[in-house]
Amino acid sequence: MFGERLRYLRSKTPDRQEDVAKKLGIARTTYAMYEQGKREPDNDTLQKIADFFDVSIDYLLGRTDDPSPTEKLIDTELNDPELGLWFKELKEAPEQKREELRQIWEIIKQREAGRNPGDKQKK
Repeated sequence: MFGERLRYLRSKTPDRQEDVAKKLGIARTTYAMYEQGKREPDNDTLQKIADFFDVSIDYLLGRTDDPSPTEKLIDTELNDPELGLWFKELKEAPEQKREELRQIWEIIKQREAGRNPGDKQKK
C-alpha cells in the first residue's frame, strides 16, 4: 500500500524519483525501492515524506483514505484561531500535563452531568 500511495502522490507532481529523493535527502535508488514496495522508510524519513507530499502518515501507510494531515483537519474543522492554538500547545505539551488536562476535563464532564467528581455513584 505504501509504495502505491507514494507512486500516486508523485504522479500528481512534475517531480521525478530523483527530484523527490534529492528533496528528501535520500538516494534515488532508496526512493525507487520505496515505490516498488521493496523497502520501507525509517520513522524520520516517513515523516519527511508525509511533510513533502502534505499528507498524513496514516494515509501513506493505508490506515485511512483521507490524505489530510491531522493539523489541517483540526484547523479546518475548528475555525477558531484561539482553540486551534490551544490544541497546538496541547499537542506539544509533556505527557504528564496532557494527563492532568484529561483529568480536569473528566471533572468538567461530570459536573455537567450533575455529579460531583468526589461523590461515589449510587447503585
